[in-house]
Amino acid sequence: MVDPILAAAAKKVWPVELRWRAAADFFAALCNEIVSQQLSDKVADVLYGRLNQICAGRITAKKIIRLTDQQLRDTGMSWSKVKFIKNLANAVTTKAINLNQLTTLEDKLVVAELTKLPGIGPWTAEMFLMFSLGRKDVFSHGDLGLRHAIQKLYGLPPKPTRQQLETITAPWSPYRTYACLVLWKVRDDL
Repeated sequence: MVDPILAAAAKKVWPVELRWRAAADFFAALCNEIVSQQLSDKVADVLYGRLNQICAGRITAKKIIRLTDQQLRDTGMSWSKVKFIKNLANAVTTKAINLNQLTTLEDKLVVAELTKLPGIGPWTAEMFLMFSLGRKDVFSHGDLGLRHAIQKLYGLPPKPTRQQLETITAPWSPYRTYACLVLWKVRDDL
């Protein structure tokens, strides 16, 4: 057993399932990740549902460009998120970024490409790697839920360092994404 602490946590919540989106949904997925930044899952789901509703059930770059900033803001998103989603839509429609080509890139290159866009940082890119591209070996150092779960499970002081996280998560490779799914499921019980 590589990590008995993680194994014990996994037994409580197994099975976990990694699902990913079709390439046609990559734009909507990134919009979802932008909307979700620094929000609870519940609030993010409500705002994303509203965005989906004003896009008539299918969020596309072309539809986002046709919406006014105020229409987007009326979903409950902050002005900065409105700007980030509009920038993403412009980058996609002008072909400054080709989301479908991301499937052929290594994880670090996907992160590098996505983080060129305003409003998309490492966390957003890592969520895209996990949940849109279905990459199995991703750990998001910036995810507060993951940090909190590791801190509690491993008895670390609050705000564990990146090095502490690396030491704990390195043995989980090449399945760190599955470990993240376990940690997110157990965090509320810790």
